[in-house]
Parts: sequence; structure tokens; C-alpha cells
Amino acid sequence: MRKQLFMRKQLFMQRYGNLDSTRANNASMGQIGRWSQERLNRIRISRDYSHCVPNVKPDMAFLQHNRSEPSITWIGHSTFLIQIGGLNIVTDPVWARRMAFQKRLAPPGIELSDMPAVDVVLVSHSHYDHLHMTSLRRLRGHKKMLVPAGLRTKLFLRGFRDTQELHWWEETTCHNVKFTFVPAQHWTRRNPWDMNSSHWGGWVIRVDHGPTVYFAGDSGYFRGFGDIGRKFKIDVALMPIGAYDPEWFMSPQHVSPEEALQAFLDVGAKYFIPMHYGAFKLADDTPKEALERLEAARARHGIPEDQLFLLQHGETMRFHKSDTEIEEKDGSDS
Repeated sequence: MRKQLFMRKQLFMQRYGNLDSTRANNASMGQIGRWSQERLNRIRISRDYSHCVPNVKPDMAFLQHNRSEPSITWIGHSTFLIQIGGLNIVTDPVWARRMAFQKRLAPPGIELSDMPAVDVVLVSHSHYDHLHMTSLRRLRGHKKMLVPAGLRTKLFLRGFRDTQELHWWEETTCHNVKFTFVPAQHWTRRNPWDMNSSHWGGWVIRVDHGPTVYFAGDSGYFRGFGDIGRKFKIDVALMPIGAYDPEWFMSPQHVSPEEALQAFLDVGAKYFIPMHYGAFKLADDTPKEALERLEAARARHGIPEDQLFLLQHGETMRFHKSDTEIEEKDGSDS
């Protein structure tokens, strides 16, 4: 009992921040009021949510037994199944059917009950659309948790014992796969009392003779993308493109599609997989708008089309076993 009380006190002793002291959550009542009024005005204008990310039938025979070939499967929002170095890795586990009062726009690409046993869970931060406790509990497997600094105690109190927390630029190794926690510009909160009591960031996943994957988590545009690109040779960047509108309000915490593409260029990755769109209504943008703006920015920058992978829910990017070149995308229309 004393140990648990001590650990609860520890939750509120540390507050985390961003590079350059940017306060991504510094919203005044006036700004919140302005956004609320804008949203009321926009009710009169139809928002087109008819374009949803399609679901394809995942290749479960491959995913259930694969322990040798690198692959990345999009489940939805910021949740991926990444198979690399013989490990099954899940990012930001959220299979929730609704977020607050909003129903999910499209079902997860793989049902939770069909997931292979999970070895490692990577958490970018503790916002509810990135860490859903019920989903986490129901995932099968050993589930070693790698989380931002300050979050281990919260998970320990909920029964997750094999949890390791990292500060920015710290790394750990699991079965020859290296995981480095890297900066992002964001914030976090799960209740009225724990504002920024744990950190936020992205993850770089490295393995010998395989692709290096950068999972960006949630972030506004910041100089840290360039720092990450200078430190690592990244093959695939999983970058958010949604929840950016209105930009005057959201930009410190969420990149726009154009900023996401610039961040992709900053990190110097070979391939771009967009995420954080198409599953939940978190702001005023729509999936269609995000994709149209991303494509327009790609064309303006002259980035080849084959560097941008628009995965569908349940679709898998596969790699040649001997190198980091794309082999194919798996998934058939469901």
C-alpha cells in the first residue's frame, strides 16, 4: 500500500516540455471559445466524411506465422503491426470503436481477436487515441511495454509489470532490435490533474540487415525532425497527416499534410506512410481533404509517387528479405 501511494505521488512530481519551450497545449479560454464558435458556424456547411479509408482483407496466414520478413501493416489511426527482427511490434494500441462521443469512421484493419501474439508495444504518448487500456489488455502475448518517461508508473498501477520508460534519445534492445525514443512537439493529459506528467515522442526501430522504421507519434512541425534525420538513416517514416484543422489552433501539436511531407524530407526517409487520419473525428479536417492536400504537396515537391504509400486498413507493406527495398503490398478487397 505504501509503495502504491509513493508511486501515485511520483506521477505529479515531474512535468515535461518541448524543445524551444514550445507549449503545444497553451490554449486560452478565448481560443477555445473561438474554435467552438467556428465549429458551430461550420455545422451549416456539410463536412464530407463519405470518403473513408478502405479496408482490405489482411493476409493473416502470413502475419500469424511471419518471423523472418520485415513488414508493416496498418490497423488504423496510429496503430500498426510492425514485424521486424523476429518480433511482433504494435504501435499506439487503439481498437476502440469510438473516441469520446464520436464513432469510429472505419473498422480496424485487423480485429483484436485475430492479432498474432505481441512481443513489444510502443507508446508515443498517453492521449486516449494513442493508448487505449482495454485494447492493451486484450492483446495476446508477452507485451513488453516501451513508453515515454513518466508513464511507467501509471501502467504499473494498472497491472502492466514489464514496462520500460525512456527519455528522449535513450535506446534499448529487445532480441537484437534497437528502439530509440526520439523527440516530438506535443503534450499529454488523461485527467484534469496529470497534465504533461509523462513525456511524448516517436520511436526509431533498427535491426541489422533490415529497414529502419521511424514512427513519429503525434507532433507539430519542429526542428527535431532534422535532428532525427541527421542521427539515423531512415527507410520508412510513419507520419501523421490528420487533426490539423483549424491550423491556427492545432499547428503547435499536429502537423498539416504539407508539414508532414516537409518532415518526411527533413528526416530523409525513402518511403512515407501517412497515418493519424481516417479513423476518428478529432478536429475539423476530413480524410479526403488530408489526402488531397498531401498529394498536392507531393506534386509540388516533385517527390516520386512510389515513395508515398497510402496503405489501406489491413494492408501490409512487405520488404525483400535481403535488403530494404519494397517487395509488395499485401491485401485484397474485403
